[in-house]
Amino acid sequence: MIQRRPDWLAGYGLLSPAIIIMAVMMVTPLLAMVALSFWTQQGFELDRSFTLANYFALVEPSSEPTYWMGIPFPLTYPVPAILLIKSLAMSLAITLAVIALAYPMAYFLAFHVRGQKALWLVLLTIPFWTSYLLRVFAWKIMLGFNGAINSGLKSLGILTEPLSFLLYNPLAVMITLIHAWVAFAVLPIFVSLDKIDRSYLEAATDLGDSRLRRFLQVTLPLSAPGTIGAALLVFIPTVGDYVTPTLVGGPSGTMIGNLIQELFLKQNNAPLGAAVSITMMVTIAAIVTLFLWLIGFRRLRSRAR
Repeated sequence: MIQRRPDWLAGYGLLSPAIIIMAVMMVTPLLAMVALSFWTQQGFELDRSFTLANYFALVEPSSEPTYWMGIPFPLTYPVPAILLIKSLAMSLAITLAVIALAYPMAYFLAFHVRGQKALWLVLLTIPFWTSYLLRVFAWKIMLGFNGAINSGLKSLGILTEPLSFLLYNPLAVMITLIHAWVAFAVLPIFVSLDKIDRSYLEAATDLGDSRLRRFLQVTLPLSAPGTIGAALLVFIPTVGDYVTPTLVGGPSGTMIGNLIQELFLKQNNAPLGAAVSITMMVTIAAIVTLFLWLIGFRRLRSRAR
């Protein structure tokens, strides 16, 4: 009699190729980065003796000027720690702005577009047809001293002198990243909204709920998975972005990704750059885990009620 393999063993057999690829392409470089963060750079040589000096350097006072949202801080503040907090704050603001813009667009597509939804979704992807760098440069031109915004306002007689605060600051970085990520956020929110059973909305209407109450009590909670997924999709990568701050941020728009790039490529200090990277990843993972735990805890409380 032929014995059948257990279902769990067959499942692991199907997952094994993906697990092997993830281990080779993701886990191995990450472990190498962790090991590198405990070494030190001695000129062009790596000292592989175990040390925590790189992690202590993240909170040590620095002689370099530190900026928080364009405001210079005293030189005694640790640059990596300040830049990490600044990057997290900027990414949180970017995420909130992206969700605020993406949700109405997704809501319109899910509830008010009867046909040709595929066409509307294709139109949303039009920005992806061009290079990300080209879009960043386009914003640089628009926000420049003689760019499209300043030129337009001057031609309308609203301004006599160009606005100098539009470019090379955290605001320019945030505007550019919001534009770059809003289309990404629309898609998961649209999927969660489109899957909502319309009979729930009809039942809420029959029970006398207003449109606002129906949205707050039915639509918004049922679309939470897509909204949360979109928020994480935006928040996690924007923390470590370095291309946009380099091109439109200037000194005051520097983020933690710029520091990592400089440590690896310019200062030849890969161990310190690895320590900054690991600290950033652990911090993001902790924030995301806490966020998801709080959401799960609130759901458990609401069910208990």
